[in-house]
Amino acid sequence: MNLANVLRDDGVSYLDYLEQITYILFLKMADEYSKEPYFKQINLPSSDTWEELKDLSGAALNDKYDQILKDLGKKNGILGEIYSNASNKIKNPSNLKKVINLIGRQKWTSMSSDVKGDIYEGLLQKGAEDTKSGAGQYFTPRALINTIVKCINPQPGKTICDPACGTGGFLLSAHAYISNPKNYQLSKDQKEFLKFDTFYGWEIVDTTYRLCLMNLFLHNINDIDQSGNHPILISRRDALLSKPSMSFDYVITNPPFGRKSSYTVTNDEGEEVKEDATYERQDFWTTTSNKQLNFVQHIWSILKSNGKCGVVLPDNVLFEDGAGDAVRKNLLRKTNLHTILRLPTGIFYKPGVKANVLFFDNKPASADEEWQTKEVWVYDFRTNEHFTLKQNPLTEAALEDFVKCYNPDDITKRVETYSEENPNGRFRKYTIKDIKDNGCKLDLKWIKEEDESNKYSLSELMEQLQEKSDAISNAVAELQELLKDVQE
Repeated sequence: MNLANVLRDDGVSYLDYLEQITYILFLKMADEYSKEPYFKQINLPSSDTWEELKDLSGAALNDKYDQILKDLGKKNGILGEIYSNASNKIKNPSNLKKVINLIGRQKWTSMSSDVKGDIYEGLLQKGAEDTKSGAGQYFTPRALINTIVKCINPQPGKTICDPACGTGGFLLSAHAYISNPKNYQLSKDQKEFLKFDTFYGWEIVDTTYRLCLMNLFLHNINDIDQSGNHPILISRRDALLSKPSMSFDYVITNPPFGRKSSYTVTNDEGEEVKEDATYERQDFWTTTSNKQLNFVQHIWSILKSNGKCGVVLPDNVLFEDGAGDAVRKNLLRKTNLHTILRLPTGIFYKPGVKANVLFFDNKPASADEEWQTKEVWVYDFRTNEHFTLKQNPLTEAALEDFVKCYNPDDITKRVETYSEENPNGRFRKYTIKDIKDNGCKLDLKWIKEEDESNKYSLSELMEQLQEKSDAISNAVAELQELLKDVQE
């Protein structure tokens, strides 16, 4: 956190601060890996190394740092990807010197990947708390991510994809699950596959893409070696633009919040403007500008036969008419949409979000069965539950009952906790007939709301009030943008 204080004094935002840390930390680790006992092929220009940078100061330091960023952005492989279009946001050379000295005190390669990764993950979580920067939109609660991975139960030797990977949280959780000796005893070939061939992802935002690459690298995914034997499996582009050339065994993801898809173009005056994206894809069931509905269709298109998915989606996907109705019906027909987890409010950095996790398995086409989904199990973890980011954060322990009900070892052997005698049981089964009778809408709820007036402490109430205030501010800002577009 000392690094954060140094750069805050230089007026650097938290996301920019993390980006600068990434540049400098990667340079330091490249230097360490190029020496004994590793002798990896880093292929850095002789004038663009840690050794050339670390002893400089003043204007000479800034000039050298600028030059290194520019040169490394032209390299191939992970170097070029991390440093592509990089720029120095630390204008005060004395602050740049402090950051270099702080990073230079450690020998990073001597740390385990768990320690390095935990440090970087801590920095990312700190960045997510900077609500003004909007960094929280890239951060899904780790307790929720780990729970989704437990339920998906990924196997060694299989491919795992996140088409909206942010800083890599889902991929890292799956890596930790598979590499945990309590779950699997991996062979040498399985470890190699896990490191280089398991994880795929797409990220559209440059800064977040860089942070993701560094995060994966620090957790021992891919390699700094520039020999070219192992391509980078994370792509910096809009995943929705086209179907990739391969399909995947597992897709685990939390697509970005916001209902409309958009892309940035440059007009005749050279100004950047946002255009709505409807993604005219022949493999989609319907055409829409709704971002989440497009992601659902995209996920189905990239899943292998019998592939599994866990995806976080907002409430509108469960009941929206038009394109939403078409997507839900196709999902129920073509996959086994077996589980919905209704999430509580107060767990995301964007205030007021009402979301769910949909779990479905891709099913091979069958001429005998029009509807592959036979029953949908709903776990209501929202009604009469509330969490806050600081006073009462979501934990894995709070989700243990859901995992037990989900029964990852065999989802065909489940037991309802709801009954006429226990109407507040949180786990309930709906047949496909029940779903059809409800117009194929999936916003299913049955537990009565309790009186919440005496449920929270003063600190929790204050945090809720702040969340609602932030939500109002965000809504006003979005309305102002909409009015601006209308006026133009």
